[in-house]
Amino acid sequence: MEIYIAENSGFCKGVEYAVNTALSLEDKNAYILGKIIHNADVVKAISDKGLKVVESLEDVPDGSSVVFRSHGVPESYYGICERRNIKVIDCTCGFVKRTQKIVAEQYALGNHIVIAGEPTHPEVMGLLGWCGGQATIVNDENKIPPSIKSKCVCIVSQTTFSAQKFEKIIKNIRKLCEKTVAVFKTICYTTIVRQIETEELAKKCEAMLVVGGLNSSNTNKLYEIALKHCGNVFRLSNAEELDYSKIKNFKSVGIVSGASTPNAQTREVLLKMEENTEVKATNSMADVVAKIDNESKFRKGQIVQATISQATDEGLQILLPFSKKEIALSKDELDCEQYNADEYIDKIGETIDLLVVELKPNLKLSQKMIRTLQEEEALSAEIESGKEFSVVCTGTNKGGLVSQLGTYSVFVPAKEIRPGFVKDLTKYEGKTLRLRALEIKKTGRKEIIASQRVILQEERDARDAERLEKEEQFFAHISVGDIVEGKVERATNFGAFVSVNGFDCLAHISDLSWTGVQSVKDVLEIGKTYQFKVLKIDKENKKVSIGYKQLQPQPWDLAEGKYNVGDIIHGKVVRIVPFGAFIEVEKGIDGLVHVSQISYERIETPSTVLNVGDEVDAKIIALDIDAKKMNLSIKAILPEPERVSRAPKNAEGGDENRKSRFTRRANSDEELSNWSEGSISGTSIGDLLASAKNNK
Repeated sequence: MEIYIAENSGFCKGVEYAVNTALSLEDKNAYILGKIIHNADVVKAISDKGLKVVESLEDVPDGSSVVFRSHGVPESYYGICERRNIKVIDCTCGFVKRTQKIVAEQYALGNHIVIAGEPTHPEVMGLLGWCGGQATIVNDENKIPPSIKSKCVCIVSQTTFSAQKFEKIIKNIRKLCEKTVAVFKTICYTTIVRQIETEELAKKCEAMLVVGGLNSSNTNKLYEIALKHCGNVFRLSNAEELDYSKIKNFKSVGIVSGASTPNAQTREVLLKMEENTEVKATNSMADVVAKIDNESKFRKGQIVQATISQATDEGLQILLPFSKKEIALSKDELDCEQYNADEYIDKIGETIDLLVVELKPNLKLSQKMIRTLQEEEALSAEIESGKEFSVVCTGTNKGGLVSQLGTYSVFVPAKEIRPGFVKDLTKYEGKTLRLRALEIKKTGRKEIIASQRVILQEERDARDAERLEKEEQFFAHISVGDIVEGKVERATNFGAFVSVNGFDCLAHISDLSWTGVQSVKDVLEIGKTYQFKVLKIDKENKKVSIGYKQLQPQPWDLAEGKYNVGDIIHGKVVRIVPFGAFIEVEKGIDGLVHVSQISYERIETPSTVLNVGDEVDAKIIALDIDAKKMNLSIKAILPEPERVSRAPKNAEGGDENRKSRFTRRANSDEELSNWSEGSISGTSIGDLLASAKNNK
């Protein structure tokens, strides 16, 4: 006998999610609205866990929890639960939710809703609640109500409806209706694939076995399809209903199962066929059983309830739900301080919770890992509430960083690593990441999608807010002229930045010393605190200028008593102007040597005698401390030149006298000419200045 099993058999994703959610639910105050699926064995397994099945929302107490099964519920149920403080555990299939959304939107647009499906099916009854109950339900392509003829129609279908029948209904409605007909093909794609696959198997097999609950709509559809193409179709709700004698003479048998049928039930049918000697001899059976075994309904991280069947020195033998095959559970995976087989013999027949640790190459279960999982789930709840957590980055992919937190994989998208663009992801490998969860996926592949950027951005925003608040307080309590205390934080070539009550102020280098400095460090020490005077405040641009020299005495303030008229000073020529030269007596104090006080002889400009940088001696001939003025004389310390005697005034010798004065004037002009050449009577001005220095 050749055995063919449909590729797409067993739980669909929506049903699998609903069943796994119900089986793993630990809430003892939870209710299920209607049977989770149309499968007696599964319903019994859920009931055995203590979950209560109710047919009406009125039977769910206020403040408890309720599971909405994959078929969906009317829209109003969500509002009722919210008002009654009932926690909703929504297991509505994604395809059903899509249909609900279409129905609600089209109804709001004023279109008349037509639902292709069975009037009493829970999904159809739920859809009615998304269009105010104003819909036409069609289950027979030959029974289209004439009342929709003049209406704008929107057609949807029950997700498990017959695809062939739906096409016929669409065709007949389009023939009947005079106005627009909008068609939304809402049959679940897995339903369509199953129906196509069932048809193909039925065409090539001599007999067909359809496994699933007798009340399952999608399983009944598969039975109807198989019956159209095969004369020997057998409907089974479980393995116990299989009468092998009816199929033993067929050379080929196809097996399909509905979306609400656990893989384990199909496996049990195969195992029962395997018990027959004739079937065991076939090569195909072993392959089919192996295929079923590999297509386990379990997922990593799932908690399952198992029954203890044996206790040995190596550990336990357990039975999983919907299976008659024992699985070994190592003593190392039991949650006990020390394993004793005798203690577990008394517990044979009892159920224990186990965690699915591995799926391949073999199913591995653990009891002790549940405690770790519970601790992890507690952490998960905290993380889900927004608590920060840390992981070490273990690697990268094209989209971001990856890590692990217990049984959860952690993914940080590149844009969520930090504010701004991250070019090189590899530099984060091995680094600790501070994260906050954006999304937590607890079913299927458990994953936390997280962000470090939001934490860093919040901290930056907090710092900015704190800084702005400090700035406001700072500017509200500071005025020009205030004396403030500040710590020198850093130096630049143009000044020092000083922290005053946490705000950076600038002390320009020109405001550090009255005598001028080349470097900030000539006056101030980094890290040291000084007093400064507020010079300028620019609130708009958040700038404050402060000065250090303004609180220090100026050189002129110390000049009184230090310098007196008649003193001889030694200084450097720092500036030359047409009327004289300025001599730096000390840093901050300059004295003026008028051109007339440079030499006894007349000179045209000071630069003919003096150069900037020359060091000279001079006498203080006038001093005004208050006006910060000092007049100096170089010639006052030079020896006076010999004077030329003048002839006495004589009225009688007027012409001679005038001639004598003319001669002296001519001689003077000649002497001035000689000065300009650098000598007079054999003595240069430089010699005179040198002589003045020596006389000091």
